[in-house]
Amino acid sequence: MLLSNNLIYIFITLFSALQLSSKGKVAVQVQLQNLRTEMLRNPEGIDAVHPRLSWEILGNQRGTMQTHYHVLVASTPQKLAADEGDLWNSGKVQSNQATYVTYAGAPLKSRREAYWKVKTWTNHGGESAWSEPNYWSMGLLSYGDWEGRWIGMDKASPWDEEDRFARLSARYYRKEFEAPKQIKKAKVYIIGLGLYELFINGQRIGDQVLAPAPTDYTANVKYNTYDVTKQLKSGKNAIGTVLGNGRFYTMRQYKPYKNKTFGYPKMLLNLVIEYTDGTSEKIRTEESWKMTADGPIRTNNEYDGEEYDARKEMPGWNAVGFDDSKWRQAEYVQEPDGEIEAQMNEPMKVMETLKPVSVKLLKPGTYILDMGQNMVGWLKMKVQGKQGDQVTLKFAEVLNEKGELALENIRDAKVTDVYTLKGGGEEVWEPSFVFHGFRYVEVTGYPGKPIVNNFEGRVVYDAMKTVGSFKTSNPIINQVHENSYWSIRGNYKGMPLDCPQRNERQPWLGDRPVQAYGESFVFDNEKLYAKWLDDIQNAQKADGSIPDVAPAFWRYYSDNMTWAGTYLMIADMLHQQYGNVRVIEKHYPFMRKWLQYMESQYMTDGYIMAKDSYGDWCAPPATIEEGRGMNANVKHPSYLISTAYHYHYLQMMQRFARLTGNEGDIKGYQALAEKVRKGFNHEFFIAKDASYGENKLTDNLLALYFRLVPKEQEAALFKTIANIIEVRNKGHLSTGVVGTQWIMRSLTEFGRPDLAYKLATNTTYPSWGYMVENGATTIWELWNGNTAAPTMNSYNHVMMLGDLVSWYYEDLAGIKSDRGQTGFKQIEMKPLMVNGLDFVDASYHSVHGLIKSNWKKEKKRFSWKITVPGNTKAVVYIPARSQNDITESGKAVSSASGVRFLKMEGGRAVFEIGSGDYAFVVK
Repeated sequence: MLLSNNLIYIFITLFSALQLSSKGKVAVQVQLQNLRTEMLRNPEGIDAVHPRLSWEILGNQRGTMQTHYHVLVASTPQKLAADEGDLWNSGKVQSNQATYVTYAGAPLKSRREAYWKVKTWTNHGGESAWSEPNYWSMGLLSYGDWEGRWIGMDKASPWDEEDRFARLSARYYRKEFEAPKQIKKAKVYIIGLGLYELFINGQRIGDQVLAPAPTDYTANVKYNTYDVTKQLKSGKNAIGTVLGNGRFYTMRQYKPYKNKTFGYPKMLLNLVIEYTDGTSEKIRTEESWKMTADGPIRTNNEYDGEEYDARKEMPGWNAVGFDDSKWRQAEYVQEPDGEIEAQMNEPMKVMETLKPVSVKLLKPGTYILDMGQNMVGWLKMKVQGKQGDQVTLKFAEVLNEKGELALENIRDAKVTDVYTLKGGGEEVWEPSFVFHGFRYVEVTGYPGKPIVNNFEGRVVYDAMKTVGSFKTSNPIINQVHENSYWSIRGNYKGMPLDCPQRNERQPWLGDRPVQAYGESFVFDNEKLYAKWLDDIQNAQKADGSIPDVAPAFWRYYSDNMTWAGTYLMIADMLHQQYGNVRVIEKHYPFMRKWLQYMESQYMTDGYIMAKDSYGDWCAPPATIEEGRGMNANVKHPSYLISTAYHYHYLQMMQRFARLTGNEGDIKGYQALAEKVRKGFNHEFFIAKDASYGENKLTDNLLALYFRLVPKEQEAALFKTIANIIEVRNKGHLSTGVVGTQWIMRSLTEFGRPDLAYKLATNTTYPSWGYMVENGATTIWELWNGNTAAPTMNSYNHVMMLGDLVSWYYEDLAGIKSDRGQTGFKQIEMKPLMVNGLDFVDASYHSVHGLIKSNWKKEKKRFSWKITVPGNTKAVVYIPARSQNDITESGKAVSSASGVRFLKMEGGRAVFEIGSGDYAFVVK
């Protein structure tokens, strides 16, 4: 898999004032970072009053380190061009910091625009030119900045059905207005709940879909900002919106005790127009707006699909001059309870388009379309027929033995889109307010014979950059990585979902604690997960309890350590991978509150955490046949697991306390952790077997990896673990969602990378390779997904990835951030040399820049090409008997520029290198 072409950042070349050769070139990639969710480029409408700025140092000169920077922020592009930083002039600052530089200028008020640039100095001497200008604008920062009222319609239409399947048509709104003067600038600030599309003078604004990002609307609601200067004109204008249901009007009505619903769709919109004469006006939602629900989108439900009747289209409804005399007046409605916030994570977009691989006749009038890939999004269709013809599209991940859609695992989701033709020529349609998880589509009612060119698969997920590439000599590893790529991005929907296809699609915490860490090597997921931490915090009860699902669309507060503790582990991931300490500062008090709640409610006098819900969720049946027809939705609570995790979190909280200046808490964490460790060993350690609990693989892995086992018993415990895998399991894992998070790193760190490699490349049950061998193009929810009962059996999940993807990048490729200098400020490059793996070619675009590791083993030669980004260093471990056996770019390594020998360790020569490209060869 190659790096995505949809890059959202701009590279800007700067030239060193003192060095004009190619080696003297320095480039800076400028990015804006926001208080709550980081690294946006030229964003509109942020609500961080102290945003943070970042840039990258590029260039091919070795060992480049920034020594100083100078940032200018101006209120106009003209002032910035004149080097006038009227908002902030940092001056020349001695620092190598190029990420998270906090804006420290004039107060940033609502709607203020800021233009900024940076110059740098490096250890090679000289001063760069200024970067190209970059930009951000402030949103509406206070409640009082929003004018007008919320509008909507707090009832269903006569054709809607408010039964268990919740059929509610989309609502259309419009407003014509006069702009009497020459327009200088215009921006729209919109909160459209649950989902919206925005139009100005008939033109759709933005390429986002399924906006805004979902939240618990009783806690917070997100708004988006758009510059619409080009779409407005002097004179008459029209603004139009369509509101879909999303998560606001819930997908299911029959379990109100479980499913949250927030009411009928509603909207608040402000259009601020600035004229060239210095005056301004604001168009806002109020009762003069007109609305109708009798448009072409007859129903839209994330579980059940979208129905569109093209005969009900209203040509020109969002343009000037449309006759809306039959539309009703918009109604004032109650505003949602949630606080208004700018959306600072990426919007969802159509990120890729796929062609189907086949369309085959199943029976007269029914065709099965195969995308060739389990994907998430929807189908775009071209069709020509007579008025009233109706095409039905039903979606599924797999087929049954008859070649029909297998829908049992979808539960009661209808997953059906219906399009009714208006007739009169070719019609092109795609839905607006739903998505599906599918590979196969049943097409019925299509006029004529459908062919592959009549359809496109629209791949939809958060518009984040693909930052990782990974390829090896092993085709199973490569395909599992590719399957992971499709599963990860398919389940990014403004929040991390468990699955995209059945009547669930919930942001379960337990699916992501370690998996998110691996995901970060593939996608720039910082903004999404920083937003998710806010979702978790907002879902926390006053007593400290944290739910299993956040946002808490399902009311599940089961009080378990493994699911709720994801709160801590995601924050730790953001710090480790991105160097983001502010998320820990923000959430530390709430993490502490949760731990104190759990301890007060469930910790015994023996320091056992006597509360768990799921145990090692979805551990594999012993054989594939034993699991045939078995329902995986069975809980096996384990106090061993909950107590082990309690200890692990106490270690994390010590680190968080140091990072946030809460040193006074550390002794308490240390003392309690020691008591928990002793209580854990007293309760669960079986000395005669050198094992824990029931001697399950997961139980032993947790005791080992969390360092709960006494040091003198460590080797014996690891021997027990290896024996379980090699003998009892015949070379396979036996872990569920909990144990799989630690298995690859445990085996590697304690000296059996060969065993980890075997697990990674197995093609027999249970394994990731077994999924591949059985036709998977994504990751299954269950190890025995091909034989399990369909009640809970998704074919697109990430929870069973565990620590596999992070193991790919950190251990096979050797791309790992130093624990002491996070965010890849210092990189540890120590790839595994396991028998059977001949090469790894990987890259990762970190917050400091692009890291590459391309190593290859041959009979009498080892070669390794490395790229280290500017303003960072790497410690590299090269397999060699002596440094004298190594060359770099054709020279003896001892004379290579920018390479410093540190030591020999474990059959490797260890060097420190700075930025640049390197080519090491060992003979």
